[in-house]
Amino acid sequence: MRHIVSLFIAASSLLMTANSLAATRPRYGGTLHVTMRAAPPSLDPVGLDSADWFGARNLSRLLFDTLVTLDNNGRPQPALAASWQSEPSGQRWQFSLRHGVTFPDGRALTSDTIAASLRAANPTWKVLSETESVIIEREAPTPDLPAELALPRNSIVRRDAGKLSGTGPFAPTQWDPGKKLVLSAREDYWGGRAFVDTVEIELGKSFRDQSIALDLGKAQLIEVAPEQLHRASAENNRIEPSEPVELMALVFSRDLQSVDDGHFREALALAIDRTALNTVVLQKGGEASAALLPNWMTGYAFVFPTTVDLPGARQNLTGLRQTAPWTLGYDPSDPSARVLAERIALNARDAGLSLQPTAGPADLRLVRVPLVSLNAHVALAELAKSLGIPSPKPGSSVPGDLYPAENGLLRLRRVIPLLHLRTAAGVPSAVRNWRASRDESWDLPNLWLAPGADKP
Repeated sequence: MRHIVSLFIAASSLLMTANSLAATRPRYGGTLHVTMRAAPPSLDPVGLDSADWFGARNLSRLLFDTLVTLDNNGRPQPALAASWQSEPSGQRWQFSLRHGVTFPDGRALTSDTIAASLRAANPTWKVLSETESVIIEREAPTPDLPAELALPRNSIVRRDAGKLSGTGPFAPTQWDPGKKLVLSAREDYWGGRAFVDTVEIELGKSFRDQSIALDLGKAQLIEVAPEQLHRASAENNRIEPSEPVELMALVFSRDLQSVDDGHFREALALAIDRTALNTVVLQKGGEASAALLPNWMTGYAFVFPTTVDLPGARQNLTGLRQTAPWTLGYDPSDPSARVLAERIALNARDAGLSLQPTAGPADLRLVRVPLVSLNAHVALAELAKSLGIPSPKPGSSVPGDLYPAENGLLRLRRVIPLLHLRTAAGVPSAVRNWRASRDESWDLPNLWLAPGADKP
């Protein structure tokens, strides 16, 4: 009898193991239903400078490839370029191309197509095509050019009479601008076929509508707002937050006008309670910061103090009188922006400054700017461009050069950093092998769906 029981236990264990393996084994097929806030009128990656940049970036990655990608540590990795090298000056780079890459219609990717695409995205670049390589010449040394080529705007696009085509893992089968995008997995993708057959993306959906769609089983992948991270996690949803990858800051409309103007701006920076903005208004959806780049990216952001210093703020205002209130602009479409602006105005009043929140033109604005690269040097240069302040001069790409460049931008007193915000995605357990990078780049080709999970 004991022998029979032992055989039964062994058989049961084998069956459980087999079922477990079947549940975790990759599975081809099914439709992934996605919702996002972005509602782009075009799929052209050159026009990705939008308010919903992260969603638009993730769309672009499904259709288009870049010459180079970045790993989670911001290091360049081969993509459409198999390898690259530069001359000692760092002004001339040669990128050797991967073989066997095609567009959805079967036409081969050529160096001429790549050169034309890069020229369209960067009119000031000199881009030359050779048989199996592309050469890029810049006016100044560009040590981070491979990382710069990983930006979505440098995706390789074939443009034929206004029609766009990419070499990405999916091809569009339905495109209703700003409303819906349906994609089909490419069997001939150079990186291997995606597991899901189809991706259906509903565009222009609010965070609230996305959350409802997930709860009702109508979506398997949604975006989650920074201020909703704590609540969504408490409801036992599967939430995958990124590192803090979006800067929230105050940006002045003009350069410093005088020494007194500098004292006013310094006083405002010292008076703001960044910790309260994060914990109370944004429900710990980010990190308080007085740096342009987050600490996880640089390792030195902590040297810029974030604590409230009202005595220091008032000392900066000694002998000065504000002649008129500053107007503080905010984005009325951002549900948290007005509350944040009002709290900043209260902080300013405690120091003796007067701010008047407004949804119109203003002396300074509350903005949210994405950090568009995992490479810190590229992220800082692109951030400066977005904020309308002088970009740091190109230099070496060693970490020691980063702090002086960022500190120099902060000393311009055009920007007062407040917070670095996270972005996040929500998925049900039926979505397997879900992985998002530190900047919440969606890796849709490598996820798969449990049987029946694609039935909304």
